[in-house]
Amino acid sequence: MTRILAQYVSLETAALGLIELIFSFLIIEAFLNVPGGPAALNLVSSGLDTHFTNLAAMFAVVTASIAVTIGLYRPEVCLERRRLVVTAAAAGIVAFPILLLVSGGFHISLTGRVIFWLVLVLLVWQASILATHLAFSAMVRRDGMVRRVLILGSERRTARLVELIRSRQVRLFEPVVAAAIPSLSPGHLRQQRIWGVIVADQADAAPNAAALLDSKLRGARVLSVTAFCEQHLGRIDLETVDAHWLLCAEGFAQGRVTNALKRTLDVAVSLSLLVLTLPVMLVTALAIKLDSPGPVLYRQQRLGLHDKPFTLCKFRSMRVDAEAGGDPRWAQQQDPRVTRVGRLIRAMRIDELPQLINVLAGEMSMIGPRPERPHFVEQLTRVIPLYRQRAYVKPGITGWAQVNYPYGASVEDAREKLAYDLYYVKNRSLLLDLLILMATVRVILFREGAR
Repeated sequence: MTRILAQYVSLETAALGLIELIFSFLIIEAFLNVPGGPAALNLVSSGLDTHFTNLAAMFAVVTASIAVTIGLYRPEVCLERRRLVVTAAAAGIVAFPILLLVSGGFHISLTGRVIFWLVLVLLVWQASILATHLAFSAMVRRDGMVRRVLILGSERRTARLVELIRSRQVRLFEPVVAAAIPSLSPGHLRQQRIWGVIVADQADAAPNAAALLDSKLRGARVLSVTAFCEQHLGRIDLETVDAHWLLCAEGFAQGRVTNALKRTLDVAVSLSLLVLTLPVMLVTALAIKLDSPGPVLYRQQRLGLHDKPFTLCKFRSMRVDAEAGGDPRWAQQQDPRVTRVGRLIRAMRIDELPQLINVLAGEMSMIGPRPERPHFVEQLTRVIPLYRQRAYVKPGITGWAQVNYPYGASVEDAREKLAYDLYYVKNRSLLLDLLILMATVRVILFREGAR
């Protein structure tokens, strides 16, 4: 991993993306320069034949951006052929209308021949993406990019970290327990193909402190479990952090300029989405009214920035008697309280659209931890240390936890999501917000985590 613009990025994934961006550019430019290409696009007659490179570059950037948004560079997509084919097909479908708009911006007449040319370009682009991804997958499956990590610590903490690493959808790390490596010398670590040493428990690693320090000063990679989880798993390890760690760790602070830019983007994005989704919201409101008795909108008190209460708006997806007893309840898989229309709008996240009004009012942001109900905040604060610290940033419609973890409906789920929420609180930036917005498109398209 390397840190780029305050975010941890896999060098292998970045290299794959760069290679495919170059391939895309070369493929599109080649198509523009083949006999009949410029004529088919009517570029010569419009005087744009000298700008083939600009057009090829624009098309390449658009297709690469869509590939990132759809999730083509997620490890599990790179390594699973079925998901790779489906995701690449989805990327092509999404890219087609956008490339039509880009073509219009270059004053290209959208004739039948032009549309056929664009389809052909997308098909060849998809084929090249599949080829490079499959080559990448073959490298990983041969363990050429799976990193062996030596874990030092107590049996309980070592077992927990091993379970966490192996619970990932794709195995990019191979945990090795200390008993399997008799020596911590740099030469022996290289001989055993150990990529790095993770200190899961400082007390139990103390007998090896001198050897570890010697190895680190000689160039070996030695990480605390906290650093490993943050840098390579995108989460904060709740078992090894406390208030003192929060006090001394880098990050967390945000300048006035960054906050002002974030607020400006919130207003711009929420206004744009309100205009674009207005027809969808009108149809949804009518469907809810026809499907079940009760109001179209559901209003509920949530806690926002610094635990300040506000009224959250959503399209009603449950029966009006969903909490007839007055006690808040977690949502369930196949929840019987959800209406027919509610099940559909939840799967497509349409029920969240009225929260754009909360964003405009300044009560929420587009990106941030999900706002929780006061009843659950009280309950979770008693059993999960540092839970209230997530309230130091404005809650959001989507967030790092939402795109990395399925819908949470239990105390344990809340604990897991807090690990991602604290990562966002610590590492938040406009770039991370952009990455989350792009990942949200993928989550909606593939219906990940809906309940």
